[in-house]
Amino acid sequence: MLRFLNIFFFMFHTGLIAFNLSGWIWKRTRLANLITLGATVSSWFLLGIWYGFGYCPSTHWHWLVREKLGYPTHTYSYTKFLADSMTGLDLNATLVDAVTVILLFLALAVSLFTNVRQWRRSRGLRRAGPR
Repeated sequence: MLRFLNIFFFMFHTGLIAFNLSGWIWKRTRLANLITLGATVSSWFLLGIWYGFGYCPSTHWHWLVREKLGYPTHTYSYTKFLADSMTGLDLNATLVDAVTVILLFLALAVSLFTNVRQWRRSRGLRRAGPR
């Protein structure tokens, strides 16, 4: 069961990151993307008050599973773990964290923009230009 959970968390978390970064592209997934981005930001900053900035329950649970499997975890950051796993390198944690935060807020900004634009268009509230 632990091996299954390890694979599940790896796939789930990686998929969530990919969706957070790209879910705004398709009209049908824009609202869900905005919701998952909001949940991610809330986790990082609200739960982060008690558990530390950038806290993610999925990472926490994944690290517990990996610990029980006897796999060492050398970082608190899932994105560093993922980047290191994918490249075979030991990337600079500060750089990975900075890129992660920048990409998250860029995705959030684009998601907000595309969701508001889609909402306005669906209600006929197009921005009025000069007459």
